[in-house]
Amino acid sequence: MGRPWSPRPPPPVVLLLLLSAGGPLLTESRLINSCIQARRKCQADPICNAAYHHLHSCTTGISTPLPSKEPSVPVDCLEAAQPLRNTSLIGCTCHRRMKNQTTCLDIYWTVHPVRSLGDYELDISPYEDTVISKPWKMNLSKLNIFKPDWDLCLKFAMLCTRNDKCDQLRKAYGEACSAPRCQRHVCLRQLRTFFEKAAEPHAQGLLLCPCAPTDRGCGERRRNTIAPSCALPSEAPNCLDQRRLCFSDLLCRSRLVDFQTHCHPMDILGTCATEQSRCLRAYLGLIGTAMTPNFVSNTNISVALSCTCRGSGNLQEKCERLEGSFSHNPCLMKAIAAKMRFHSQLFSQDWAGTTFSVMERQNKNPARRPQPWAPALFSCTLTLILLLSLW
Repeated sequence: MGRPWSPRPPPPVVLLLLLSAGGPLLTESRLINSCIQARRKCQADPICNAAYHHLHSCTTGISTPLPSKEPSVPVDCLEAAQPLRNTSLIGCTCHRRMKNQTTCLDIYWTVHPVRSLGDYELDISPYEDTVISKPWKMNLSKLNIFKPDWDLCLKFAMLCTRNDKCDQLRKAYGEACSAPRCQRHVCLRQLRTFFEKAAEPHAQGLLLCPCAPTDRGCGERRRNTIAPSCALPSEAPNCLDQRRLCFSDLLCRSRLVDFQTHCHPMDILGTCATEQSRCLRAYLGLIGTAMTPNFVSNTNISVALSCTCRGSGNLQEKCERLEGSFSHNPCLMKAIAAKMRFHSQLFSQDWAGTTFSVMERQNKNPARRPQPWAPALFSCTLTLILLLSLW
């Protein structure tokens, strides 16, 4: 039987977002120049293949330099690397949602020192933001379940709960990070899985929901998205030690370099050469790694690493630069504030009326950083269309 007609039914609302790099895991064939594809081509060439194997054995000893030293590449490794300079391996990239990501990153970091004959160029991201547009739908027809006094962080949490995939991923890291005997590495892995596999609007909504400065409950809910009691170290380590630990892990190193590439100001005025969406994606990519950042309090949007520069000695200035790249980063703060404003506007729309559309404005700057801050960038735009119709 059909549903009985109601004279004043709530309008069915469909939220359609065209996302870049959203949706399911990607295969290397969808990247412009995947390192896995480039490695296969190299294997077909005996000279390239031999050079790659030699270089791979070299990189083991130079992947985790001390903070006071720059990584050095032995002469024999530099000579063996010469045949690779004109191959597709030099410009190969990976994607944070691709299958076999660890294998891809291992190839990238094997050939990376070759790009400038030993200089690590820790500002060239291994990730390529390939545009993969996939419609993402969220049914907002039951927004009337939200009580007027609910804060936006609670509303985004409810939206996640009503989505099977988001709810499942959120429960997984919630259980892992709140267990009586929480194992930090398990908590971090589940957090990383959530921010890699959940749709970007869900993940960003949970973490970047706006709260009134006086609403401590809202701020606490937002801050606890990263489960600070378990995901962060019990005692703050030195930031340089934390970075060295990060460099020893392929994924953490890649995420940190991606953050440095896309959230770095060009000048003292804080001019950013990368769109805010890329900076936010790079920032969220660090969650679940040894460099997991979080909000410092429940009352503002300042963020910081869970480390300190105490005991840095003559490396104090270097440590403070690393610490400040999070806590005093104008590009990151602008990107976070803009996303929170957008989320606030999204829930302040009048849901009754005629059809309208909302476009999320991105902070774009066509300027490119002088070397070494000049990765190949591709435009990435998030388009939001709201379609309303009355029954």
